[in-house]
Amino acid sequence: MSKIGARKERPFAHDAEIAWTDSAPGIRRKVLCFDDGIMLVRFAFEKGAVGPEHHHPHKQCSVIESGVFDVTIAGKTERLRAGDSYLVAPNALHGAVSIEAGVIVDAFSPLREDFL
Repeated sequence: MSKIGARKERPFAHDAEIAWTDSAPGIRRKVLCFDDGIMLVRFAFEKGAVGPEHHHPHKQCSVIESGVFDVTIAGKTERLRAGDSYLVAPNALHGAVSIEAGVIVDAFSPLREDFL
């Protein structure tokens, strides 16, 4: 079992104890708390990093923790800042471009097994 998988269903996750994983050029992620039904993940973007448009069968609800992002969902783009949030329906094409370095926190339902 991976180090990430060993944390499944634990009630607490301490950020300082969780390693970053490279996700895409200029983007890192940390898988935080999760079980089979839900997963919380932090993504850190360098300025100008692109989270390419993609889709997956999971519901996704996200909040901009810091920075500024152009987020596109199903062909519509909006500029979002710290405190703003967005919802992605299952299989909707979506992506993000970091206008300023920042962090997005995503909740997925069910868990993203590909992140384990």
